[in-house]
Amino acid sequence: MIGFHQQEKSPCLGRIFRADSAAEVYFSDVYATKLVGWGVIRQPAGCCFMHQDLEMQRFVVHGMQKSKANPSLWQLVEYTFGHKDQAVCQMLANQITAHLDKEMGRPKSLLVFVNPKSGKGNGQKIWEGVAPIFSRAKVKAQVTVTERAGHAFDRVASMTSRELNTYDGIVAVGGDGLFNEILNGLATSRFKCKFPPVPPDFVTSTEKDLSDLVFDPKEAPTGTEETSCSTGDDVGFSIPHKWFRLGLIPGGSTDAIVICTTGVRDPTTSALHIVLGKRIGLDIAQVVRWKATNTSKVEPLVRYTASFVGYGFYGDVITESEKYRWMGPKRYDVAGTQVFLRHKSYEAEVSYLDLKYEEMSQHLEDGNLKVGTRSLKNHNKKREREICRANCEICSMPSPSTSEPKWLSAKGRYLSVGAAVISCRNERAPDGLVADAHLSDGLLHLILIKNCPHPSYLWHLTHLARKGGSPLDFKFVEHHKTPAFAFTSIGKEGVWNLDGEILQAHKLSAQVFRGLVNLFATGPEN
Repeated sequence: MIGFHQQEKSPCLGRIFRADSAAEVYFSDVYATKLVGWGVIRQPAGCCFMHQDLEMQRFVVHGMQKSKANPSLWQLVEYTFGHKDQAVCQMLANQITAHLDKEMGRPKSLLVFVNPKSGKGNGQKIWEGVAPIFSRAKVKAQVTVTERAGHAFDRVASMTSRELNTYDGIVAVGGDGLFNEILNGLATSRFKCKFPPVPPDFVTSTEKDLSDLVFDPKEAPTGTEETSCSTGDDVGFSIPHKWFRLGLIPGGSTDAIVICTTGVRDPTTSALHIVLGKRIGLDIAQVVRWKATNTSKVEPLVRYTASFVGYGFYGDVITESEKYRWMGPKRYDVAGTQVFLRHKSYEAEVSYLDLKYEEMSQHLEDGNLKVGTRSLKNHNKKREREICRANCEICSMPSPSTSEPKWLSAKGRYLSVGAAVISCRNERAPDGLVADAHLSDGLLHLILIKNCPHPSYLWHLTHLARKGGSPLDFKFVEHHKTPAFAFTSIGKEGVWNLDGEILQAHKLSAQVFRGLVNLFATGPEN
């Protein structure tokens, strides 16, 4: 803590002044300091309406403060201090800088990808707005402006361990699509793991023997970072990684990932999280397309996502929106309306692993922790929401022990099938698809919207679009918390929406890995 106490006869004065008290700036909130030379400092005199201007040597301390209206919103703040002796100012500035250099976890070198076409096409302008923060913090940023779809993926996937080890992290300036492109470039080349577990009859014996390709459900990862996966041949850099982090500065159409991990959609807030070296674990889902169509061969295609994968309504919206790309983000509203009016459903079979957790409840009853066993099926209903926030207890808990998992299946006609890794909050859905989804609890949220009357579906969407709504509390909605699920389409097939990418899949499976990557973030404050 840096303490500057104003005394009447002291020659050291602060711009931010509070009479008869100390002006305190915490090192954890400071990211830079700079000597600015001779100039004027305004000193309060007598009362809050009076002041006097004094000329002296000055140095500036750059930091952050949380907005009083919204603690998740971090604002830039400068504290100017002065002394008549330049040597004293230089000594104090040097001491502060030396202490900041010892702060653990703060990045020194970053690889930055800027998508100039994301969102409203102002990616470069957003980066130019926050770049001075990195410069003041003496963070070296190697900037690449993407020129095409897949540019960031190709660049990251082709990097050597030696090259990756020269950076403390990779930052995306754009939307969720660019972030997931970087994630896939990193995970595809650095994270080699068995495919998600699948039901015994998922692929017939005449198609392919899966015993060596997939996890046994009894041994499948249930949301722990300590998996039995191996990394690639390039052992110099692998994930999970202790200190390497990913960052995201929002500039996309929805920015769900940054809203869920910082609480706001604000480039300055995200930049401050990065230069101050904040850290939070994030679950990642591995999605495997086994067959593109009913007549296709079994050829597994692997993708990774930090947010959401959806079929039916979600796939139709992204397909329809491609016709209106010239409209920018508004195309999703137009496409969503048209797809809603069609009210199209798809027949499918969905299987998921049902686990019974023996866990310690986080709620005290009569002063004692309550121990119990619960199923994850429809666990969201008729209980208080436990929202994921900064210093979340659920995300920091060790993975609970489980009984033997079993597959449960549902077959029918669905308007949509979706799996959320995080709550996916955004401006159109302020509470997200699943309000109480957590950033690092090792669970997917499988949401099945069964075929229903048009007005009922509209009421469900209305609940999604409003704060405090209950979109999951409908009879035609099923919500299951699970570490893995499998999907098979029946009859006429739709497409999947995987982070804005259209993915055709007759057979698909997914599993989640707890805290597989670390982010420059803390979680939302409110």
